[in-house]
Order: sequence, then C-alpha cells, then structure tokens
Amino acid sequence: MRYTIIPVTAYQQNCTLLVCEQTNIAALVDPGGDIDVLLKEVKKQGVELESILVTHGHLDHVGGVAELAEKLSLPIIGPHIEDDFWIAALSEQCRMFGFPESAGFTPQRWLNDGDTVNVGNEVLQVIHCPGHTPGHVVFFSETQRLALVGDVLFKGSIGRTDFPKGNYETLIDSIQLKLWPLGEDVKFIPGHGPMSTFDAEMRSNPYVGAYR
Repeated sequence: MRYTIIPVTAYQQNCTLLVCEQTNIAALVDPGGDIDVLLKEVKKQGVELESILVTHGHLDHVGGVAELAEKLSLPIIGPHIEDDFWIAALSEQCRMFGFPESAGFTPQRWLNDGDTVNVGNEVLQVIHCPGHTPGHVVFFSETQRLALVGDVLFKGSIGRTDFPKGNYETLIDSIQLKLWPLGEDVKFIPGHGPMSTFDAEMRSNPYVGAYR
C-alpha cells in the first residue's frame, strides 16, 4: 500500500490518498475540502477511488465529504456514531469558522472499535480513540505498520480537548492504552503537520512522553 498526503483547507489538514498497489483501488481519508485538488491527485495517480474514510466529524476533516461522495457515488465509511452530532452541525461549524458551506451527511457505515475496513486487498483495523471528539477513530495497517490518527496525536503534541464532548483524560488513555500497544515502530500520519513514529512520541512528546 502506498500513501500520499494532500494538505487541504486553510487549516492545512492532512487528507491521505491510500492506494492498494495490487488492485489500484484507492480511498481518501478525511477529505476536508479542496475537492479539485484531491481529484487532480487521484487522476494523476490513475487509481480507482472506491471509498471515503472519516476519522472524526470536525469540518476541516469532513468539509468535502458530501460533495465528493455525491459527485463520484462513493460510500462514506466512519467515524463512530458518537460524532454524529458534529456532522449534523456541519453547516453551523462552517459559519462559525468562516469555511465555505458544506452539507452534512450520513455515512453508509458507522465504525466501532475492532472493525476492519478494506482498501482493495489492504485491511485497516479500526480503533475507537475518543477524547478529541467522542467518536474519533484511527485506521491502522498491521502490514504497513502505519496508523492514520486524525487529531488524536501529533508530532510533539496531542489533539485539543476543549471542544464539546472532548475530554483530556480520555484522550491520554486512548493514546497510551490503545495506540502505544500497537508497537514503537509504527509510523503515523496526523491530521495536521509532519509524520512521526510512536517511538519518537513515547520518548519526547511532552504530553504523553516518558511512557516506558
């Protein structure tokens, strides 16, 4: 599986194009906006876009979901149903933060902890990691040792917990009890900023470091 990180929106949110190299089937994870930019990359790589995967319901991660799904008749997969209230309030989010109007949506499939999602022949494990939002999920490829963590964890930082239904202690538990056990060698794509590894964050992240 290969991946391409495509920053979108004024928030430079990391949308990720995941491609199964055996089948050429692809998925977009968190298409928050700039649909033309995303579709240009899909066309450039010559892949078959099959689905949209969503980590959580904040507008910079889901602002382009409804438009993209309608334009290409794509199924929307994720997040956990606990983020339904965020998606239902998407228009309000857009007005509050000065984003272009985006329609809400209902995923074809809500996700739960322990589910799996396929991208071609690649299998992603679903890990429910609340704290930043109550319905936040992480997608993990065991074979690639790659996690797409949305806004749970960043290089040198963690997600905010001051939004409605956010919780700091829950977020720390999600990271230390659900992500760290996946292995120190796991590299991760955060919702914003550069990639890192769990090992690097265990050692130096001031919020969740000094774990070992």
